[in-house]
Amino acid sequence: MAYRILIVDDEPKIVKGLKFSLEQEYETDTAEDGEEALEKFNSGHYDLILLDVMLPRMDGIEVCQRIREKSTVPIIMLTAKGEDMDKILGLEYGADDYMTKPFNVLEVKARIKTIFRRTAMSVRETTQSVLQVRDMRINLNNRSVTIGGKEINLTAKEFDLLQLFVTNRGKVFSRESLLETIWKYDYLGDLRTVDVHIRRLREKIEKNPAQPEFIHTKWGVGYYFTDKD
Repeated sequence: MAYRILIVDDEPKIVKGLKFSLEQEYETDTAEDGEEALEKFNSGHYDLILLDVMLPRMDGIEVCQRIREKSTVPIIMLTAKGEDMDKILGLEYGADDYMTKPFNVLEVKARIKTIFRRTAMSVRETTQSVLQVRDMRINLNNRSVTIGGKEINLTAKEFDLLQLFVTNRGKVFSRESLLETIWKYDYLGDLRTVDVHIRRLREKIEKNPAQPEFIHTKWGVGYYFTDKD
C-alpha cells in the first residue's frame, strides 16, 4: 500500500509542484487553509503531512498543535520567513522537521523517504519487541509507550530518541551525533532542534522534568539515559 501524504499550503504553485513530484511515488491530497487541513485529517488517514506555517483561517502552528492532541503522524513544517522563532515554535508544538522556502523538491523527497525508511526499519530490525524501564513499557512493534499503564503520546522523533537512549543506557550522545543518528541528514548546525525534542520528551516521561530521573545532561558533552535510582 502506498504512503499517503497531505500537502497543506495556500500557494497554488507550491502545491502543484509538490503534488506533481510526490504523486509519482505516493498518494497525495491537498488543502489550502488550516481549517480544510484539519477537516481532511479528521476524516481520512495520512502517513505524513507537509504543513505551511502561514495559512489563512488557521495558521500551521495551531493546526500542528491540534493534530498532536490526537496523532503522532510525522509533520514537516514549511516556512517562508526563515526566522528561527517559526522553526522553534513548530518543533515546540510537535513538528518532526521543518524546511524553509524556497526549498529544493529533491530535498523534500529525501526527507520524506528518511522518515518512512526509519519507521519501517525500526520494526524490521527489532529483536526485542518490548523494553521495560521501571513502570515504563516501550513497545517497539507498534511504537507505543505506557507509564504506569497510562499511554504516553510521543511523536515519531521523540520515540526514536527514547528507543535509542534506552537501548544504549549510560552512553553519552552529543547533540551532533543525535542529529546524525535520528535525523539522518545535515541540519546545518541547528543543535537547538535536539534540545527542543529532549525537553519535550522529558516533559512526557519524567515526573519532574527539571530534575530528570531518566534523560540526563552531561554538561559540555550531550545527553545520556539511566534507570538507576
